Amino acid sequence: MNGKAYNFFIKICIMTKIKIVDLTMRDGHQSLLATRMRTRDILPILETFDSAGIFSFEVWGGATFDVCHRFLNENPWERLREIRKRVKNTYLQMLLRGQNLVGYRNYPDDIVEKFVKKTIECGLDLFRIFDALNDTRNLVSSIKFAKKYKANHVQGTICYTISPVHTIEKYVEIAKELAAMEVDSICIKDMAGLLSPKVTFELFKALRKEVKLPIDFHSHYTSGMASMSLLKAVEAGAEMVDVSMSPLALGTAHPPTESVVFALEELGYKTGVKMDVLLKVRDYFMQIREKYAGYLDPLSTIPDTNVLVYQIPGGMFSNMISQLKEQNAMDKLGEVLKEVPRVREDFGYPPLVTPTSQIVGVQAVINVLMGERYKVVTKESKDLVKGMYGKTPAPIKEEIVKKILGNEKPIDCRPADLLQPEFEKRKKELEEKGIEASDENVLIYALFPQTGLQFLLKQTKEEPFPPTTKVAGDFEVVIDGVKYAVSVKSA
Repeated sequence: MNGKAYNFFIKICIMTKIKIVDLTMRDGHQSLLATRMRTRDILPILETFDSAGIFSFEVWGGATFDVCHRFLNENPWERLREIRKRVKNTYLQMLLRGQNLVGYRNYPDDIVEKFVKKTIECGLDLFRIFDALNDTRNLVSSIKFAKKYKANHVQGTICYTISPVHTIEKYVEIAKELAAMEVDSICIKDMAGLLSPKVTFELFKALRKEVKLPIDFHSHYTSGMASMSLLKAVEAGAEMVDVSMSPLALGTAHPPTESVVFALEELGYKTGVKMDVLLKVRDYFMQIREKYAGYLDPLSTIPDTNVLVYQIPGGMFSNMISQLKEQNAMDKLGEVLKEVPRVREDFGYPPLVTPTSQIVGVQAVINVLMGERYKVVTKESKDLVKGMYGKTPAPIKEEIVKKILGNEKPIDCRPADLLQPEFEKRKKELEEKGIEASDENVLIYALFPQTGLQFLLKQTKEEPFPPTTKVAGDFEVVIDGVKYAVSVKSA
């Protein structure tokens, strides 16, 4: 593109309104506060926030459904309804894990249909739908049902990662598949903060050329590059960008809403967002951050360029740390960090996002602790290799398949095609237990049979807030023969 053409292209971009998607009330606190923000702390600011001119609030999905009923003794459906009552001008959106919905396995199509229908009834506008493997077969049902029940916006999502098979051409190919499924927009979901400014511009320029749909930029600040990459995405034609209010931004979260809005407006882009309202909202979430300080891990607030080497998202890193601490094996962290990319290659280069991030992470820890690779293999690892989560981006080597599956053969169909309808069965089980078998209750139980049942039996208690002084201790990390002393002090 020559200079004149590029300048004209930039002018066209600036004429386009950039839609601001705020993630504070889902991905922001999931990234920094272990998803523990209570509904009672979300509701008071909603009417003010709703007047800011934001395009969409992400308030549901991801881990919220699980955490609400498991740890907070909250009904996740009630959270969505209460938020909807107070938000009149802004779309409400959720993150939906394709055939996994908000759980950790594939659910049959009847469960997917009931879930999507009930979610729309409770007030959701926008479904952001992704598959951990970018296997679009796993998105067919949720997209179809979201459109059937008249969702206001269905967004097809591509998980960004780096590997020999994840080329710009491949991402464009996936985007075309999503466009053919008649989604309303496409999101590039960079869950580990791997997108550099250069690659972002090239990727979004290629997508803009080949796909005639709005494209959304989503990245975490883990590597420290997200704001730079966001701007390059806008320059290349992105029409939507994901941000989080500054008290719950940066680190393993996202670029700050206020900073991005100010910068875009100063550069001549139009967002329609009112800065004076954002500053009021910021003051509120500063108080929330202080209230939840006991959940805030100091390591999650600091950019970590190691992610560019190991590609480990923040939540996955936290889980690995927790596993190693339980085994009194923090000295093995360096070995685990090196094992993760090896396991990922063995498993066909899956993007590291729920649930594949945990599958790869747990298997890497086991490999290191056992002193022998794949001596012990989790059920989830077996299912991934067998194809029960979908088609991996690259074929899994025959020797790895043989070592993990033995004489079992991988499947080659859409995994959900092997599943029997489940909703009526779960409904009958609830009735037999004497629990009201409303659609909402059946779905809680179907998605989370153990913790969901405990919640429905009113056996769950809200967990106490952790103390604000949190000492994680001192440990040593060895990476490529170099020792690093890491000390996590009081938060």
